[in-house]
Amino acid sequence: MSCEPDRAEGNWTEWLPTERATLCFVVRGGQILLIRKKRGLGAGKVNGPGGRVEPGETALECAVRETQEELGVTPVDPEWRGELHFQFADGYALHCAVFTAHDCMGEAVETDEAAPLWTSLDAIPFQEMWADDIHWLPGVLAGRSFRGYFHFDGETMLSRRVEWLETQMTAGSDGI
Repeated sequence: MSCEPDRAEGNWTEWLPTERATLCFVVRGGQILLIRKKRGLGAGKVNGPGGRVEPGETALECAVRETQEELGVTPVDPEWRGELHFQFADGYALHCAVFTAHDCMGEAVETDEAAPLWTSLDAIPFQEMWADDIHWLPGVLAGRSFRGYFHFDGETMLSRRVEWLETQMTAGSDGI
């Protein structure tokens, strides 16, 4: 299916992702556990741990596995907070489930994938993150759930739309 509908006009009804992925943000004691990504899409940027969903894996399982692989910690009771829809000008389309956890087991360590970065909630380095993050992450950290739709050309955000959900959905309710 073509990825050509005009994303700036909000026509996402025909959209299909090329890949599915997750992000997991651990928050405890007024701090958030972020990573400085070392390789792959967004290398050099600050983000939450996460990665691609593998065949047969749920989004929740992926969020836990990727956090373990990237930082050596296990998120405690991760909760689904939303979903991101990314369309890139080169045709790449990514659907990302977003989770938060109130703690983690273990001590975060640097790996080949990422370097851990515990940051105060009032000092999140949005200028070093993807341009969409500032539009939804503060709401997620305040306990809100959302759907976000973003069109990028490389690292430049061309359009954005964030819908705040009235009720908490659960992972899997939209085929996540």
